[in-house]
Amino acid sequence: MALRLVSDFDLRKDVLPWLRAQRVASAAAGARGGGPGVLENNYESLRILNVERNGNVIYTYKDNKGNVFFGLYDCQTRQNEHLYTFEKDLHVVSCSVNSDRTLLAASLVHSTKEGRKNELQPGSKCLTLLVEIHPVNNVKVLKAVDSYIWVQFLYPHVESHPLPENHLLLVSEEKYIEKFHIQVIQEDGSRVVIKDSGHLPRERVAEDFVWAQWDMSEQRLYYIDLKKSRSILKCLQFSADEKFNLMFEAPLDITLSDSGFKLVNFGCDDLQDQENLSKHLTLCVFTNHTGHGKTFTAALGSVDSHVTKGLTFLNLDYYLAVYLPGHFFHLLNIQHPDLICHSLFLTGNSEVVDMLPHSPLQSLSGSLVLDWCSGKLYRALLNQSYLLQFLWNTQLDCEKMAVLHCVLSCGGDRRFLEAKIIQWISENISACHSFDLIQEFIIASSYWSMCPETSNMDKLLPYSSVLTWNTEIPGITLVTEEIALPFMKVHSFKGYWEKLNSNLEYVKYSKPHLHYNNSMVRREWHSLISEEKTGRRRSMVYVKNILDNATKVISNLEARNLEPRLTPLFQEADNHQRLLMGLMVSELKDHLLRHLQGVEKKKIEQMALDYVSKLLDLVCQIMETSWRKHSLHPCVPHFSGRASAAEFKVFHIMTRILEATKSLFLPLPPGFHTLHTILGVHCLPLHNLLHYIDSGVLLLTETAVTRLMKDLDNTEKNEKLKFSIIVRLPPLIGQKICRLWDHPMSSNIISRNHVKRLLQNYKKKPPSSVIHKSSFSVEFLPLNYFVEILTDIESSNQALYAFEGHDNVDAKFVEEAALKHTMMLLGL
Repeated sequence: MALRLVSDFDLRKDVLPWLRAQRVASAAAGARGGGPGVLENNYESLRILNVERNGNVIYTYKDNKGNVFFGLYDCQTRQNEHLYTFEKDLHVVSCSVNSDRTLLAASLVHSTKEGRKNELQPGSKCLTLLVEIHPVNNVKVLKAVDSYIWVQFLYPHVESHPLPENHLLLVSEEKYIEKFHIQVIQEDGSRVVIKDSGHLPRERVAEDFVWAQWDMSEQRLYYIDLKKSRSILKCLQFSADEKFNLMFEAPLDITLSDSGFKLVNFGCDDLQDQENLSKHLTLCVFTNHTGHGKTFTAALGSVDSHVTKGLTFLNLDYYLAVYLPGHFFHLLNIQHPDLICHSLFLTGNSEVVDMLPHSPLQSLSGSLVLDWCSGKLYRALLNQSYLLQFLWNTQLDCEKMAVLHCVLSCGGDRRFLEAKIIQWISENISACHSFDLIQEFIIASSYWSMCPETSNMDKLLPYSSVLTWNTEIPGITLVTEEIALPFMKVHSFKGYWEKLNSNLEYVKYSKPHLHYNNSMVRREWHSLISEEKTGRRRSMVYVKNILDNATKVISNLEARNLEPRLTPLFQEADNHQRLLMGLMVSELKDHLLRHLQGVEKKKIEQMALDYVSKLLDLVCQIMETSWRKHSLHPCVPHFSGRASAAEFKVFHIMTRILEATKSLFLPLPPGFHTLHTILGVHCLPLHNLLHYIDSGVLLLTETAVTRLMKDLDNTEKNEKLKFSIIVRLPPLIGQKICRLWDHPMSSNIISRNHVKRLLQNYKKKPPSSVIHKSSFSVEFLPLNYFVEILTDIESSNQALYAFEGHDNVDAKFVEEAALKHTMMLLGL
């Protein structure tokens, strides 16, 4: 299953054996109350009451006389402890123990003779008691009313020393919440008793509410307040002192006056009626910045499947799990809800959906999940092994996209996960039609490797290569409606509240899309390359800083990768790619500095380096996997012989990598283009090769062409290849390469370039009646006349010989080259 439930606590395994041992010990000591078989007859009464913030579990059971036993399971020591026993036949509504385990609060109602709870008819009582349990001493009545009461001790963030004062929330079915202040003192060394138990100060926290939810992990109380038919959502934050602060309030465009009374996460909720399932279940998710409401309607599948009432929601950090046993299981991406393809929708009565418990689960603090019915406490985790297997088996593009992000969000051994995903990509590289697998993997993996480390990075880095998704997802109907942003007062800006306020400001002022893109890098890179071609270059200090950024990226990358590489990358300078990666570091750093407030400049610089290094590392990983899979030698392939099937496949993978990075304008490791070109020359027929070069798929580098000229002999086929390559080179590189090829064609090209340079500013002189005879024996008047002009220009301007790469090229060389080329063309 996509969701893995790891048992942290089980009443049968962690409590029952201890209770039996206690009974056996009591029986052996001659204690009254029956032997060890008594508990077997009352097994059904054993149930969980509450899970406190520190993970400790409070449970209860009744003996054969109806006495109520309270116990605590310590999640750290994995030991059980007896807290208190009420020697009356009572039913427990709610229970909580303070962090020092010195006070027990409990709400109880009398049970009927049939053993069922009293349904609180007029005249019945609900007792809320406060008990000293270290040692068992005094019992104080806090409430004796005709309605249910729920109790919860506060667990603020404090040091390990005991608190002098405890705070207890009382939630009444009469729609009010009170807070009791309970001071304790220590007597006779270890006795802890209530100070002035006759007078416990209390204050009203909330009233006239219809719904409340307790956030145990952050000690927050959310409730909906009814004011003149208006529903206002409020949040209170409780701190270590006796104060509580109103953090925010937001009016809701709904009325809840007739919706009844509902509590969430105040212990076991078996006293509240479960609502009947509607015919069509819907879940409304409000996005964090688009200002839209998204309503997903899921198909319920076959009607004859076993269904237990209750739709379950589980908080899984970046995802919200929503499932109805036997019908559907959804993982909704709450980090980026704007694209439906980032959420995983599994529908139908299948083994995938049906593996979770067929009973409602309650999401507690962190990743804890409680199954009240079975008495089990789970830690909910995304099942990476299942998700990876699902990635291999699914045929739908939307599920491939969703699972890819889901796997990467899990964290853990990222290198291992990336290796598994790359293996899948290499086998399914052409299987997706809605998005580019390599593109999405590079962007998503870079995003998930950076965002968990720094707050607000999720808004600043691109998380997907896909901007829109219009493909239908089977079994899911999506309706998007524009909603008005509610007015919300936020009263604090620390931690969670700072993040919340940032999201609100983002929506309020309709900020532009903040995710980084390479548009600025693209423009600047093209500008620098254009300047290089024309021989003009802006400040050398500017260019040096950019290249220094690239050096830092490569050093950063090499420091992370200690194993020797199979692929022959990073073995040449490749200034164009270095310019690109250096520019990206510079632009990304500026982008983060603009939008990340309160983060040191040095740390931001490192973030930019890490991000660009990660992009390059992912390309290297794909290359390494491909190289290893096809057992290629850790050297550049040779031109001799026919290309192997493995080389064809690696060339195809490199071409797909190039396509993916080119549209996003991402840098490639230095040496990538050289290796790609050499494989292309080895694998492709000449006409295909030239088509790849002309369309920009293959980029001719000086290193690749130099090796081509040196390694290939001058057979007719190779001559044609070399000439076709040379004429496609940029002029500056072409002049260098021609000098490496000892061939009339090369001499011809060199001569043409030399003549072009000489005649650029040539002004025709009056014709001379005398033409000096050439030193050559060949009588060819047009050539003799042309050579005479070149000789005259050379003799009149010796400075022309100073240009780079002259290599003794002069009129004589031009004449010899012309004659050799003519003879070659004539076949003489």
